Amino acid sequence: MDAHLRDLRYFVATAEELNFTRAAERLFVSQPALSKQIRQLEQQSRARLFERDRTVRLTPAGEALLPLARELLKTWDAAQRAMADAAASAAVLTLGVSTSVGRGLLPALRERLAQRRPDCRIRIRQVDWEDATAGLAGGDVDAALLWLPFPGQESYGLRCVAQEERWVAMPATHPLAARDSVAFADLLDEPFLALPPTAGALRDFWLAHDQRAGHPIRIGAVVHNADETFEAIEEGSGIVLLSAGNAAIYSRPGVVALPVTGLTPSRLALVWRVDDRRPVVQDLVACCPEVDAATST
Repeated sequence: MDAHLRDLRYFVATAEELNFTRAAERLFVSQPALSKQIRQLEQQSRARLFERDRTVRLTPAGEALLPLARELLKTWDAAQRAMADAAASAAVLTLGVSTSVGRGLLPALRERLAQRRPDCRIRIRQVDWEDATAGLAGGDVDAALLWLPFPGQESYGLRCVAQEERWVAMPATHPLAARDSVAFADLLDEPFLALPPTAGALRDFWLAHDQRAGHPIRIGAVVHNADETFEAIEEGSGIVLLSAGNAAIYSRPGVVALPVTGLTPSRLALVWRVDDRRPVVQDLVACCPEVDAATST
Protein backbone atom coordinates (compact mmCIF):
# COMPACT_ATOMS: atom_id res chain seq x y z
CA MET A 1 0.00 0.00 0.00
CA ASP A 2 1.33 3.45 -0.91
CA ALA A 3 2.10 5.89 1.88
CA HIS A 4 -0.13 8.94 2.26
CA LEU A 5 1.36 12.43 2.03
CA ARG A 6 0.00 13.08 5.50
CA ASP A 7 2.14 10.25 6.84
CA LEU A 8 5.20 11.68 5.13
CA ARG A 9 4.48 15.10 6.67
CA TYR A 10 4.26 13.45 10.07
CA PHE A 11 7.51 11.61 9.43
CA VAL A 12 9.39 14.75 8.30
CA ALA A 13 8.20 16.76 11.31
CA THR A 14 9.27 14.01 13.70
CA ALA A 15 12.60 13.58 11.93
CA GLU A 16 13.31 17.30 12.17
CA GLU A 17 12.22 17.64 15.79
CA LEU A 18 13.50 14.23 16.97
CA ASN A 19 10.82 14.55 19.62
CA PHE A 20 7.30 13.16 19.28
CA THR A 21 5.76 15.75 21.62
CA ARG A 22 7.23 18.74 19.79
CA ALA A 23 6.38 17.22 16.41
CA ALA A 24 2.76 16.68 17.49
CA GLU A 25 2.52 20.29 18.69
CA ARG A 26 3.98 21.53 15.40
CA LEU A 27 1.40 19.50 13.46
CA PHE A 28 -1.51 20.37 15.79
CA VAL A 29 -2.28 16.70 16.43
CA SER A 30 -2.16 14.56 19.56
CA GLN A 31 1.01 12.64 20.30
CA PRO A 32 -0.80 9.24 20.26
CA ALA A 33 -2.22 10.05 16.80
CA LEU A 34 1.23 11.00 15.54
CA SER A 35 2.82 7.84 16.95
CA LYS A 36 0.10 5.72 15.37
CA GLN A 37 0.70 7.21 11.91
CA ILE A 38 4.46 6.76 12.20
CA ARG A 39 3.99 3.09 13.15
CA GLN A 40 1.63 2.67 10.21
CA LEU A 41 4.20 4.20 7.87
CA GLU A 42 6.86 1.83 9.21
CA GLN A 43 4.57 -1.12 8.64
CA GLN A 44 3.83 -0.04 5.09
CA SER A 45 7.50 0.54 4.30
CA ARG A 46 8.56 -2.62 6.17
CA ALA A 47 11.38 -0.72 7.79
CA ARG A 48 11.93 0.84 11.20
CA LEU A 49 12.37 4.60 10.73
CA PHE A 50 13.16 5.72 14.30
CA GLU A 51 15.08 4.32 17.21
CA ARG A 52 13.01 4.94 20.33
CA ASP A 53 14.97 4.50 23.54
CA ARG A 54 16.03 7.39 25.77
CA THR A 55 16.19 9.63 22.72
CA VAL A 56 14.60 9.58 19.28
CA ARG A 57 17.02 8.94 16.42
CA LEU A 58 16.64 8.17 12.74
CA THR A 59 17.56 4.69 11.60
CA PRO A 60 19.52 4.27 8.35
CA ALA A 61 16.18 3.67 6.62
CA GLY A 62 14.81 6.88 8.12
CA GLU A 63 17.89 8.83 7.03
CA ALA A 64 17.44 7.50 3.50
CA LEU A 65 13.74 8.44 3.43
CA LEU A 66 14.04 11.97 4.86
CA PRO A 67 15.48 13.88 1.83
CA LEU A 68 13.16 12.02 -0.55
CA ALA A 69 10.11 12.72 1.63
CA ARG A 70 11.01 16.39 1.79
CA GLU A 71 11.31 16.53 -1.98
CA LEU A 72 7.97 14.76 -2.48
CA LEU A 73 6.21 17.18 -0.15
CA LYS A 74 7.88 20.15 -1.81
CA THR A 75 6.75 18.91 -5.24
CA TRP A 76 3.19 18.39 -4.04
CA ASP A 77 3.06 21.85 -2.45
CA ALA A 78 4.26 23.34 -5.74
CA ALA A 79 1.60 21.34 -7.59
CA GLN A 80 -1.11 22.70 -5.29
CA ARG A 81 0.08 26.28 -5.86
CA ALA A 82 0.13 25.72 -9.61
CA MET A 83 -3.41 24.32 -9.55
CA ALA A 84 -4.68 27.21 -7.44
CA ASP A 85 -2.99 29.69 -9.76
CA ALA A 86 -4.46 28.00 -12.84
CA ALA A 87 -7.93 28.07 -11.29
CA ALA A 88 -7.52 31.72 -10.36
CA SER A 89 -6.41 32.63 -13.87
CA ALA A 90 -9.83 31.68 -15.17
CA ALA A 91 -11.60 33.56 -12.37
CA VAL A 92 -13.45 36.83 -12.28
CA LEU A 93 -11.74 39.60 -10.33
CA THR A 94 -14.23 41.96 -8.73
CA LEU A 95 -13.09 45.58 -8.56
CA GLY A 96 -14.94 47.90 -6.19
CA VAL A 97 -15.55 51.56 -7.11
CA SER A 98 -17.64 54.38 -5.69
CA THR A 99 -17.49 56.77 -8.65
CA SER A 100 -16.97 56.41 -12.37
CA VAL A 101 -13.31 55.81 -13.10
CA GLY A 102 -12.73 57.09 -16.64
CA ARG A 103 -9.22 58.32 -17.50
CA GLY A 104 -8.76 55.23 -19.69
CA LEU A 105 -7.81 53.26 -16.58
CA LEU A 106 -10.15 50.31 -16.92
CA PRO A 107 -9.54 49.60 -20.62
CA ALA A 108 -5.78 49.78 -20.01
CA LEU A 109 -6.04 47.53 -16.95
CA ARG A 110 -8.16 44.97 -18.76
CA GLU A 111 -5.81 44.91 -21.74
CA ARG A 112 -2.69 44.45 -19.63
CA LEU A 113 -4.27 41.77 -17.46
CA ALA A 114 -5.49 39.89 -20.55
CA GLN A 115 -1.90 39.66 -21.76
CA ARG A 116 -0.90 37.91 -18.53
CA ARG A 117 -4.10 35.99 -17.92
CA PRO A 118 -6.26 35.60 -21.03
CA ASP A 119 -9.02 33.76 -19.13
CA CYS A 120 -9.34 36.31 -16.33
CA ARG A 121 -11.83 39.16 -16.53
CA ILE A 122 -12.57 42.19 -14.36
CA ARG A 123 -16.06 42.81 -13.03
CA ILE A 124 -16.93 46.24 -11.59
CA ARG A 125 -19.03 46.56 -8.45
CA GLN A 126 -20.41 50.00 -7.55
CA VAL A 127 -20.54 50.58 -3.79
CA ASP A 128 -22.01 53.64 -2.07
CA TRP A 129 -19.84 55.90 0.10
CA GLU A 130 -21.07 54.46 3.41
CA ASP A 131 -18.27 51.95 2.84
CA ALA A 132 -15.23 54.05 1.99
CA THR A 133 -13.35 50.85 1.00
CA ALA A 134 -15.93 50.04 -1.72
CA GLY A 135 -16.44 46.52 -0.37
CA LEU A 136 -12.78 45.68 0.21
CA ALA A 137 -12.91 45.64 4.00
CA GLY A 138 -15.77 43.14 4.00
CA GLY A 139 -14.18 40.88 1.40
CA ASP A 140 -16.91 41.58 -1.16
CA VAL A 141 -14.36 42.66 -3.78
CA ASP A 142 -10.83 41.54 -4.66
CA ALA A 143 -9.43 45.06 -5.06
CA ALA A 144 -10.80 48.58 -5.32
CA LEU A 145 -10.15 51.93 -6.96
CA LEU A 146 -10.46 54.38 -4.10
CA TRP A 147 -9.94 58.05 -3.42
CA LEU A 148 -7.45 58.72 -0.64
CA PRO A 149 -7.44 58.97 2.28
CA PHE A 150 -9.93 56.43 3.59
CA PRO A 151 -10.37 54.90 7.07
CA GLY A 152 -7.76 52.27 7.88
CA GLN A 153 -5.79 52.78 4.66
CA GLU A 154 -2.50 52.07 6.43
CA SER A 155 -3.55 48.41 6.60
CA TYR A 156 -3.83 48.02 2.81
CA GLY A 157 -1.55 47.91 -0.19
CA LEU A 158 -1.83 51.06 -2.33
CA ARG A 159 -0.78 52.04 -5.84
CA CYS A 160 -1.55 55.62 -6.84
CA VAL A 161 -3.01 55.64 -10.37
CA ALA A 162 -4.09 59.28 -10.72
CA GLN A 163 -3.31 62.59 -9.03
CA GLU A 164 -5.50 65.54 -9.95
CA GLU A 165 -6.37 69.03 -8.76
CA ARG A 166 -9.60 69.47 -6.85
CA TRP A 167 -12.41 71.32 -8.59
CA VAL A 168 -15.81 72.49 -7.37
CA ALA A 169 -19.18 71.68 -8.91
CA MET A 170 -22.04 74.14 -8.40
CA PRO A 171 -25.32 75.14 -10.03
CA ALA A 172 -24.90 77.10 -13.27
CA THR A 173 -26.89 79.90 -11.59
CA HIS A 174 -24.39 80.29 -8.73
CA PRO A 175 -22.81 83.79 -8.48
CA LEU A 176 -19.30 82.24 -8.83
CA ALA A 177 -20.16 80.04 -11.80
CA ALA A 178 -18.98 82.54 -14.41
CA ARG A 179 -15.39 82.56 -13.13
CA ASP A 180 -12.53 80.65 -14.75
CA SER A 181 -11.41 79.39 -11.33
CA VAL A 182 -12.21 80.06 -7.70
CA ALA A 183 -10.09 80.37 -4.56
CA PHE A 184 -11.06 78.01 -1.78
CA ALA A 185 -11.25 80.99 0.58
CA ASP A 186 -14.25 82.20 -1.44
CA LEU A 187 -16.08 78.92 -0.76
CA LEU A 188 -15.71 78.72 3.01
CA ASP A 189 -19.21 79.93 3.79
CA GLU A 190 -20.93 77.86 1.10
CA PRO A 191 -23.10 74.84 2.02
CA PHE A 192 -21.19 71.70 1.08
CA LEU A 193 -22.47 68.28 0.15
CA ALA A 194 -20.88 65.72 2.46
CA LEU A 195 -20.23 62.00 2.29
CA PRO A 196 -21.76 59.88 5.08
CA PRO A 197 -19.95 60.07 8.45
CA THR A 198 -18.79 56.45 8.02
CA ALA A 199 -16.51 57.65 5.20
CA GLY A 200 -14.33 59.23 7.89
CA ALA A 201 -11.12 60.74 6.52
CA LEU A 202 -12.49 60.64 2.98
CA ARG A 203 -15.48 62.77 4.01
CA ASP A 204 -13.10 65.26 5.65
CA PHE A 205 -10.91 65.40 2.54
CA TRP A 206 -13.76 66.30 0.19
CA LEU A 207 -14.92 68.95 2.68
CA ALA A 208 -11.31 70.27 2.69
CA HIS A 209 -11.38 70.13 6.48
CA ASP A 210 -7.62 70.63 6.82
CA GLN A 211 -7.62 73.76 4.65
CA ARG A 212 -10.28 75.62 6.65
CA ALA A 213 -8.07 76.76 9.54
CA GLY A 214 -10.91 76.06 11.95
CA HIS A 215 -13.58 77.77 9.88
CA PRO A 216 -16.88 75.93 10.51
CA ILE A 217 -18.28 73.70 7.78
CA ARG A 218 -21.83 74.18 6.52
CA ILE A 219 -23.36 70.87 5.47
CA GLY A 220 -26.10 71.35 2.89
CA ALA A 221 -26.91 67.65 2.53
CA VAL A 222 -25.39 64.19 2.99
CA VAL A 223 -25.00 62.24 -0.26
CA HIS A 224 -24.31 58.54 -0.73
CA ASN A 225 -23.29 58.26 -4.38
CA ALA A 226 -22.55 60.33 -7.45
CA ASP A 227 -26.15 60.38 -8.71
CA GLU A 228 -27.41 61.78 -5.40
CA THR A 229 -24.61 64.34 -5.46
CA PHE A 230 -25.51 65.90 -8.79
CA GLU A 231 -29.22 65.79 -8.07
CA ALA A 232 -28.51 67.73 -4.86
CA ILE A 233 -26.44 70.30 -6.77
CA GLU A 234 -29.20 70.82 -9.31
CA GLU A 235 -31.70 71.23 -6.47
CA GLY A 236 -29.50 73.92 -4.90
CA SER A 237 -28.70 71.95 -1.73
CA GLY A 238 -25.00 72.78 -1.90
CA ILE A 239 -21.72 72.60 -3.77
CA VAL A 240 -19.17 69.79 -3.82
CA LEU A 241 -15.46 69.32 -4.34
CA LEU A 242 -14.42 66.68 -6.85
CA SER A 243 -11.36 65.67 -8.85
CA ALA A 244 -10.58 67.32 -12.18
CA GLY A 245 -11.06 64.01 -13.98
CA ASN A 246 -14.46 63.41 -12.41
CA ALA A 247 -15.52 66.96 -13.28
CA ALA A 248 -15.22 65.93 -16.93
CA ILE A 249 -16.88 62.53 -16.41
CA TYR A 250 -19.92 63.95 -14.62
CA SER A 251 -20.44 67.01 -16.81
CA ARG A 252 -24.17 67.70 -17.16
CA PRO A 253 -26.51 70.58 -18.02
CA GLY A 254 -27.22 72.95 -15.15
CA VAL A 255 -23.95 72.16 -13.34
CA VAL A 256 -20.68 74.08 -13.69
CA ALA A 257 -17.28 72.77 -12.55
CA LEU A 258 -14.34 75.10 -11.85
CA PRO A 259 -10.74 74.61 -10.72
CA VAL A 260 -10.14 75.52 -7.07
CA THR A 261 -6.92 77.17 -5.95
CA GLY A 262 -5.47 76.76 -2.48
CA LEU A 263 -6.10 73.03 -2.13
CA THR A 264 -3.84 69.99 -2.23
CA PRO A 265 -4.48 67.52 -5.10
CA SER A 266 -6.69 64.45 -4.93
CA ARG A 267 -5.33 60.92 -5.40
CA LEU A 268 -6.97 57.81 -6.81
CA ALA A 269 -5.38 54.47 -5.90
CA LEU A 270 -5.70 50.78 -6.61
CA VAL A 271 -6.09 49.18 -3.18
CA TRP A 272 -5.80 45.55 -2.11
CA ARG A 273 -5.58 43.52 1.08
CA VAL A 274 -1.95 42.89 2.00
CA ASP A 275 -2.76 39.37 3.21
CA ASP A 276 -4.23 38.45 -0.19
CA ARG A 277 -1.20 36.82 -1.82
CA ARG A 278 -3.00 35.21 -4.73
CA PRO A 279 -0.82 35.54 -7.83
CA VAL A 280 -3.79 36.79 -9.86
CA VAL A 281 -4.23 39.73 -7.47
CA GLN A 282 -0.52 40.51 -7.63
CA ASP A 283 -0.75 40.43 -11.42
CA LEU A 284 -3.61 42.92 -11.27
CA VAL A 285 -1.45 45.23 -9.16
CA ALA A 286 1.49 44.85 -11.55
CA CYS A 287 -0.75 45.71 -14.52
CA CYS A 288 -1.99 48.93 -12.95
CA PRO A 289 -0.21 52.13 -14.05
CA GLU A 290 1.41 54.12 -11.26
CA VAL A 291 1.86 57.88 -11.04
CA ASP A 292 4.38 59.87 -9.06
CA ALA A 293 2.61 61.07 -5.94
CA ALA A 294 5.52 62.97 -4.44
CA THR A 295 3.20 65.80 -3.50
CA SER A 296 0.65 63.53 -1.87
CA THR A 297 -1.10 64.58 1.28
